[in-house]
Amino acid sequence: MKTLRLPLIAGCLLALATSAFPQGAKPNIILILADDLGWADLGCYGNKFNETPNIDHLAREGLRFTQFYAGPVCSPTRTNLQSGQDQARFGITQHIPGHRRPYARLVDPVLPRQLPLEVETFAERLGAVGYKTGYFGKWHLGGAGFGPRQQGWQTALEFQGNTQPPGVTGSKETRRNAEFITEKAVAFITANQNEPFLLQVSHFAVHIPLSTTPELLKKYSAKTPAAGYPSNPTYAGLLEELDESVGRIVATVDRAGLSSKTLILFLSDNGGIEHEQSGRIVTSNHPLRGEKGTLYEGGVRIPAIARWPGTIPAGRESGTPAITHDIYPTLVEFGRATLPTTQPQDGVSLAAHLRNPAATLARDTLYWHLPHYHHSTPASSLRRGDWKLIEFFEGNVLELYNLAADPAERNNLAMREPARARELHDSLISWRTRVGARLPVPNPHYDPARATELEGAGNRKGKAKNDEL
Repeated sequence: MKTLRLPLIAGCLLALATSAFPQGAKPNIILILADDLGWADLGCYGNKFNETPNIDHLAREGLRFTQFYAGPVCSPTRTNLQSGQDQARFGITQHIPGHRRPYARLVDPVLPRQLPLEVETFAERLGAVGYKTGYFGKWHLGGAGFGPRQQGWQTALEFQGNTQPPGVTGSKETRRNAEFITEKAVAFITANQNEPFLLQVSHFAVHIPLSTTPELLKKYSAKTPAAGYPSNPTYAGLLEELDESVGRIVATVDRAGLSSKTLILFLSDNGGIEHEQSGRIVTSNHPLRGEKGTLYEGGVRIPAIARWPGTIPAGRESGTPAITHDIYPTLVEFGRATLPTTQPQDGVSLAAHLRNPAATLARDTLYWHLPHYHHSTPASSLRRGDWKLIEFFEGNVLELYNLAADPAERNNLAMREPARARELHDSLISWRTRVGARLPVPNPHYDPARATELEGAGNRKGKAKNDEL
């Protein structure tokens, strides 16, 4: 009987611990951001090849979103996360510094090189009410003088790549990025466990160029591929490194007795990149259409998980459309700070929805703007209810989809629903005016034979020197 009672006692103690967080206290906040992780890559989203037990466990202990969105590329999402504003307000609608196609049909807008320092980030707002703030990993919002330290992150170390050289790590050998970034995160949590802290862990995984450890490459190379999925061993190994990092961070929180005091958010910065420009297959966003650098669902719909025992119900799923703009007001509300009065906010707080997934949001429309050539041609889009409209600027083409009936966006209803298409298009135009969205213009040097060629001496036709593909 004693062996039967021990789990019961442990369960009761856990229940007491998770219900002990005072209503008015400030929680710790951890934001873990993956890079280029697709909506269909995780086990908890149905993947049968990649192994992500720690992230899957996080989903079982919290709320998993099935219709969460980001920008279509890296820097735009990082812009709206830090600012709470749509990236179109700043013109950061492509990865910094972007790449250009000098002979394409349209000339896309020139891209700013940094997020303006005038922007008050959520780190600045939370730091003002007593939070210790720490940022580790990829920033991609500006160079020297425009990094995380200049934007409210008191402790910061900025680095990119799936490996880190001795000059970054201080060790004698090159190290795996996921392991190194986790050490920094764990040390920050340990040093600040007695006061409210805000931590952002910005991984480079699973961004190309792909690499992983020899052990993980061997493991997945020997594994039977999953039907209908590329089952790339290097990609799976790199993703497992990311998963192990998440597991170590969560375990650190739990061992320190901080579970009921800590909100953990796990997100990706955009949809998965299905193939490199060389043509090599990386992953698949199936059943969603498109990939990173497009405005189809595969480019903007991301995995998103929130865990906070005792506050966020465990094992729940949310089909409510939400977007990375919403993170700023959500964290400010949970942290008992105030929104800035000097800048607009384009997101809505998810706080009530996280506490009660049945709660609705006071918003009916989401917007995107990608006036650049990436894995598609320049476009804007919106989603209102189950309806999604995409406007492609080359040829002024409209595509209309009902996502409830057609989540794969295969059946363009623009011709069958002209009134609805016009209504949504008018709303999209009005939104672009409100936020000052910059538009592409006709290219006087347009050359159909060279339209896919990228700017830059030494580039092969159709190839990008920049690592943001």
